[in-house]
Amino acid sequence: MRTKFTFDDRDEFQRKKIAEKVIQLLRSPIDVSPMVIDGDWGTGKTEFCHKLINWMKTEDHYHIIYVDAFNADHANEPLLTVLAEVIKVLPNDEAQNTFIQKALPAVRYGLKALAKAGVAHLLRQDATDVANDFDKEIQQAANQAIDTSVESLLKDHVKASESLLALQTALKEIAAEKPMILFIDELDRCRPDFAINMLEIIKHTFDVEGVQFVLVTNTKQLKASINHCYGPTVDAQRYLDKFLKFSFALPIVIPEQYEKTLAATNHFVQLVQNSETLANTQLHQDADLSFIRHIIQKHDVSLREVETLVRYFEIYQVLTEQKALASNIIFGYKLLRLLGVSIFCLAPELANSILKGKSDAQELANFLGETQLPEFSGGYPYPKHHQVLLTMLAQECHYHSGAYTPADEKMAAWEELISSYFARGGFPPSKGERHKIVTEAISVLGLAV
Repeated sequence: MRTKFTFDDRDEFQRKKIAEKVIQLLRSPIDVSPMVIDGDWGTGKTEFCHKLINWMKTEDHYHIIYVDAFNADHANEPLLTVLAEVIKVLPNDEAQNTFIQKALPAVRYGLKALAKAGVAHLLRQDATDVANDFDKEIQQAANQAIDTSVESLLKDHVKASESLLALQTALKEIAAEKPMILFIDELDRCRPDFAINMLEIIKHTFDVEGVQFVLVTNTKQLKASINHCYGPTVDAQRYLDKFLKFSFALPIVIPEQYEKTLAATNHFVQLVQNSETLANTQLHQDADLSFIRHIIQKHDVSLREVETLVRYFEIYQVLTEQKALASNIIFGYKLLRLLGVSIFCLAPELANSILKGKSDAQELANFLGETQLPEFSGGYPYPKHHQVLLTMLAQECHYHSGAYTPADEKMAAWEELISSYFARGGFPPSKGERHKIVTEAISVLGLAV
């Protein structure tokens, strides 16, 4: 399970150094809580979080608490969710029971105050309706009900404040013996109201010396939750700035000698090398990798999407009895099949149009990241593999083929280059046949062939 992973097990994205700096900040006297580990979905935030937690647990300097907010949002009460996890780290039953007794009043009055506020609002609404239809006596009775509710709310507010102080004191006592760091994961996947309530609880209830929070989330989605709850005119960033002390995003590139390599590409290589199904493909090296790296970069493929893409290559290999992507396959055929699988995985609408015989050269060019054919009249520099693919396929598309068809005086050079991709096979596939190879790959994954 990835929850057991450590950076010593694997660190293909070279994030151990980042984790070391996170720990350094959490130990420093600087107030960095709540800290946010930001990243889009599928960038490996949760795995990084667990590796960080497992590292910190080996040193036993902190109570380390992990909360999967997404798994808890069905309970609809973030305060209870967090307190339940705090109780689990206390050393014995006596300590747990003591803390529970101190926490209960705060929970009770916190929930009661919210309920009372809702009742008061409804009473006000009812009073307005009654005024339009009934006499002053009924209106007066409604007003008295509102006054009684408001008086009760004020009393509960005082009691809630006292109970909150008692809870915070109890938390402070625990943290004085051993500081507490709470990791709140998957907040971006929660219902908007639960996510916002969690932020409010962290700010107003857990603002306690010795208690720190690390939020593992997609900040863009969190902002969307804020606008969902408070309206599109609310400045979500300013709202977050009230709560968050320090944020950083997990990098999607890793240093590698003198260049930067996309972490997603490195992940692809690792997955292919560890795949028994793809052992005979060599997709992790040379020209195959060059083409796939371009697709990953062009589509900003996340780590999770890389895993899906590799799974689709594995499925394709199984369905073709380990033959279609084997290392001894002529490169041109293999490249066309890699394209077909990539389209099926990353651009299902384009895949569907190809299956229907209504492929569009413009859509294909967009998928491959080109706006026009490169200048080529023969000789070096040669076009890149995806540009050759576009040239050999665009001419066969149902729509906009002319926009990506070489001029007559350059056609011979392009066809000679295309033929070189099929050199070991004698005669390359003729026009009309190249498109079929892509279509067949898509059809195999659709279980139609």
